[in-house]
Amino acid sequence: MRITDIQRCEVRPGRLVEWTFGPATVAAAAVLPPDPRPPAYIQESHIRTARSVREGGLFVPTWIGAAFDLPGHAELAALERALRGWTLRHETLRSGFRWAGDDMHRFTLDEDDVSLRREVVGDFTDADTLVRYLQNRFDVAADALGWPNLIYAAVLREDSTSVYLAFDHTNVDAYSLQRIPDEIGELYRAGLTGRSVADHAVGSYVDFCEQERANADGIDDTHTIVDRWREFIARCDGKLPDFPVDLGLRPGGTLPAQQLLREPLVDADAAAAFEAYCRPHGGSMVGVLAATSLIVHQLGGQPVYRTVVPFHTRVKSAWSDSVGWYVGGAPIEVPAARDFDTALATVRAELQANRSLARIPLARVLRLLGADFRPTSPDLYSIVSYVDARVVPGADRWTGQKAYALIRVSYGDQVCVWVNRLYEGLWLACRYPDTDVAYKNLRRYIEALRDLVLSVPAPDRMRAAEPTCS
Repeated sequence: MRITDIQRCEVRPGRLVEWTFGPATVAAAAVLPPDPRPPAYIQESHIRTARSVREGGLFVPTWIGAAFDLPGHAELAALERALRGWTLRHETLRSGFRWAGDDMHRFTLDEDDVSLRREVVGDFTDADTLVRYLQNRFDVAADALGWPNLIYAAVLREDSTSVYLAFDHTNVDAYSLQRIPDEIGELYRAGLTGRSVADHAVGSYVDFCEQERANADGIDDTHTIVDRWREFIARCDGKLPDFPVDLGLRPGGTLPAQQLLREPLVDADAAAAFEAYCRPHGGSMVGVLAATSLIVHQLGGQPVYRTVVPFHTRVKSAWSDSVGWYVGGAPIEVPAARDFDTALATVRAELQANRSLARIPLARVLRLLGADFRPTSPDLYSIVSYVDARVVPGADRWTGQKAYALIRVSYGDQVCVWVNRLYEGLWLACRYPDTDVAYKNLRRYIEALRDLVLSVPAPDRMRAAEPTCS
């Protein structure tokens, strides 16, 4: 889906309705015994980071969510059944954490204990007022340090209904968000017609957390993966990598506010040509990273581009349709190259050599390294992510549904770039520190990336340039 913020996802006035877990559900959760399945390392790191930043005196909302339209004035009872049915399908949504001293313990509700409370908030006639309300509401209802930490909403109009869902990041990743319009839409349509939906059993992210953590806890500081991270971090001057351009930040300064750049990068034809050119080296993901290595060298002058590349960890088919935070990271190092083809070859080799490092959560590695990575920012490092989202069920309908993946832009000193391939082309979103210097350099980065993607020969031009045999 197109990644954006709540301000730019085509919010329109209407009657706002909200769903949260009902009082009986909250009361049942309060007396639940601990669930022996532990948090994933990425969940624990996220929550500890939020607590650390909060203790430093700053409230940093970090929720993510989804928005999409349903046709007509929605039938609320059917929509409520769809939302509850979808929630029950994914166990992590009815699971949370509480503190016991400095330890986190999970609790998980039974399906029968999950109820949704519907509230009609009121009629909004001004879109800006509605946007402000939604952002403020989601900040509180989807807080990393609270529970429940999700909320559903709908804005009803005669011709259409906009559905919004916001979650603390511990529950969902980008792929989870992308599946929401199709899954909830199917449940809603079935409810309207009385049609039963085939049982759609999916793997539980809570079970995945237990398995991944057991695997991660089985290694020690002598493991090869830990050694390779240790060496990488040492070459990053003892820290995880920043985006290597001037962001106009003062060393030791307060955590800056952030801004968001989001826009189409290139159209479908140019995206296809770029993919075709990069395919011998592994495809567009390799191409975007290779292009970035060239551009940031031009902008920042660093001799080596170092970054952590996000990879999904849905390695078993049981997790393919599951809602959860299935993300790991692998480090790569790309020396300044003389041209794009050289950079492509280097990035491909780095990804092939290092992708296996994403199997062990970075939070576990940092704990084994013994370094003090007490986070002062929501982002431990900068990223450049590429995803071909066209494989997601319903992706061909996203434009008509006004479907968006939502990110909360608040505070942070890192740069996060997401490039998604959609049916209409490549879409780019970039969260960055709100300084004039950062804005200028990120605009230069985006324009250079666009120019490089457009510069590769299209397949027909490539064939025309090939010598013919007589």
